[in-house]
Formats: sequence, structure tokens, C-alpha cells
Amino acid sequence: MTAPDPGTGSPGGTGSPVRIDGPWTHRDVAANGARFHIAELGDGPLVLLLHGFPQFWWTWRHQLTALADAGFRAVAMDLRGVGGSDRTPRGYDPANLALDITGVVRSLGEPDAALVGHDLGGYLAWTAAVMRPKLVRRLVVSSMPHPRRWRSAMLADLKQTSAGSYVWGFQRPWLPERQLVADDAALVGRLVRDWSGPRQPEDEAVETYRRAMCIPSTAHCSIEPYRWMVRSMARPDGIQFNRRMKRPVRVPTLHLHGSLDPVMRTRSAAGSGEYVEAPYRWRLFDGLGHFPHEEDPVAFSTELVNWLRDPEPDR
Repeated sequence: MTAPDPGTGSPGGTGSPVRIDGPWTHRDVAANGARFHIAELGDGPLVLLLHGFPQFWWTWRHQLTALADAGFRAVAMDLRGVGGSDRTPRGYDPANLALDITGVVRSLGEPDAALVGHDLGGYLAWTAAVMRPKLVRRLVVSSMPHPRRWRSAMLADLKQTSAGSYVWGFQRPWLPERQLVADDAALVGRLVRDWSGPRQPEDEAVETYRRAMCIPSTAHCSIEPYRWMVRSMARPDGIQFNRRMKRPVRVPTLHLHGSLDPVMRTRSAAGSGEYVEAPYRWRLFDGLGHFPHEEDPVAFSTELVNWLRDPEPDR
């Protein structure tokens, strides 16, 4: 079930606000019973980029070119329900969303991928590395702790509970969706600016994210993963998922974080290495907020490329 984009007939069709021109190529791939929009550039080992909330694939525009220039096949996908991908009526739990990601790796004809995830995309990258370790060559996570760390911080750390208040607000029915799209998604613009550090996003970028959120059904689908993450905490499926995530990550992992991130505290993210039984590197970007890959794309891309090129990343 895909909601049409106004004036185009499809969220990913010609003229869509998500198929933004650039050096990359747009196309759709089938995986895990749905259709996913991707933007790809370059040739070489696959690096799959996973966006967070309230964004879509375009958040990785700087890294697409940097990775391609460095000799990688860079692919940024729209998660289920967002951008140019299918908006299905269900399937927004992290286990299924992780299967979307590994399914896209297979659909691209690759044996494995380095996963790079930000925010919700990072949560799903952690999950995919545990669920399908043979398909994940390396793991890079930005602005998101390991799912078990996220759960414990949201429940036990009052400061993190307050910082992540938007997640609790998403649990209300219908109202969060209406708030996200009101006044041409003005709230999206405020969130992107408020969550950034001193290096504020350009007006053009903010307007792009606002337009993408206004595609019908996007707001609802964007919120559904967060509803599952909270509502399942005391349910058998959530308890089973949390137990499943005890299995360690066994691929080299790079963990990136902005020191001024106002919604995911450094204390919450740090320590995720206890779930990694492989080389693990923690990198804190001073003076950056929740979107380090956009706030300082050169520093972020340099760190990312150098680590991906390192044949033996240090612990």
C-alpha cells in the first residue's frame, strides 16, 4: 500500500520531492516483500547508508560523493514508509526493518555491505549486524546507542528520558502525525534546527525535509517504529527482541557521536562497545549536535572513509 505523492502518482515518481538530482542514480529494488527507493553512486565494495528521523536518503548526499570518490559503491536507501519507498500497513518493528536492509543488500547482488546508520538507521544497523551477521562486513553507527543501551537509558536515566521526550510523545494516537505535517511540516524544520549544534542547516535543506514529510502517510510511517520501541517494552515480542540483542556484534564497529547532541546524550551512547566482540572505535565530534554527517560533512566523511579503508581497525 503506497500513498501517492501529490501530482506525481508515486512517492518515488518523476518530479517527486525525494528523487533529487545529483551525480547519483535513482532506482527501486525489491526486498522483504516491499519496494525500496535507493540512490547509488560509485563502484567498489558496497556501503549502505541508513537515514534517521525526520529525514530520508538525501541526508547522506555528502557521503555518497565522498565514498564514491574513495572507491566504494555508495547506496543510500529510504527506509520502509519514508521517501520513495513503499508505505506498507505494517512491518515497522526493528526485526522486520532490519530484514528490509539485509534484503536490499541481497537485491543489489552483493555478498555483504558495510552498514552506516544514523539515529533510527543506526538502531536498525545494530539490529541487522546481530540478526544477519554474514551480510554485514562492517558497522558504522552515528547518534544512536546499541538497542539495549537505548532501552536502559530511556527507562533508567531521567536526563535521557527528558532528552528523548519526543519518543514518548509519539505514543499518542494520530496527534503526532497531524503535528508533524501542520503548516507544511514546520515542526520538522524546528526539530532539525533544534537538534543541530552551532553549525545550523541551510534553509534549503530544512525545506527539503519538510517537503518529504508532507508526502501522504510518511508522518505515520515515520512514527510507527518509535511506537513499537516503547509499546513493546513489556510485551513478549519486545522482551524477545531485547534478549535477542544480547548476542554480540562480531564485525568491526565505528561509533560516532556529536558532543552537543541534545536528544541522545553522550553518556547514553558511550558504552555500547560492551556489545561488540570485535574491533570497536568510539569517536566523539566536539561542537556537533545530532547530525554530525551534515553539520561537518568533511570531518565525518574523512573519519568514515579512513576507517573503512583500514584493513585492521583498532579496538
